[in-house]
Amino acid sequence: MSTMAATAHSSTPSAEPPLGLRERKKMKTRVAIRDATYRLIQEQGYDATTIEQIAEAAEVSPSTVFRYFPTKEDIVLTDESDPILMEELRKRPADEPWMDSLRYVMKLAIGFGMEREPEATRLRSHLMVQVPAVRSRMLESMSVTGRMLAQAVAERTGRDPDSLEARVYTMSLIGGLAEITQYWAEHDFQDDLLTLLDRALEVLEHGLPPKDD
Repeated sequence: MSTMAATAHSSTPSAEPPLGLRERKKMKTRVAIRDATYRLIQEQGYDATTIEQIAEAAEVSPSTVFRYFPTKEDIVLTDESDPILMEELRKRPADEPWMDSLRYVMKLAIGFGMEREPEATRLRSHLMVQVPAVRSRMLESMSVTGRMLAQAVAERTGRDPDSLEARVYTMSLIGGLAEITQYWAEHDFQDDLLTLLDRALEVLEHGLPPKDD
């Protein structure tokens, strides 16, 4: 799963590379499984939704579901946007401040995700808050996204991606971005997601400001 994509899991149209026939078929199957899962969860809840039901709704076998997604939690969380987001980061000007680059890419992803799949985005965020197994799986996957982000940071700064400084910095970012989704869902999606992103990045960049009296 993408924790960067916890707030927005869809890629931008301009960022999607051309796919061959085999890749398109795989993507179609993945989307069918994911869409069926979301639909069933909305109808009957997360716990009541089984892999067998998902397979039937997606018109594939249970073994096919497991081939694409090891667990039910992975169906909810896994996406293909992390590598695309990393590539978008690499395209930003080398002299652009890092936070400006990150803000640009995340706003691009969030805006497109909310435009294309607003209900799925909200459902995913809701499940991260309400279902312990989903939240646990999300936390497990944070290190994967963190390593990808560390590589992008290393390319920009010249640091070793496995250095303590790079790892602390990137995991702080990943944890902060994950909290945006939690906060958004906990407050019934009343806040503007892009505004929350700006607030989170402001804290990550400048630290916690003193509370106004």
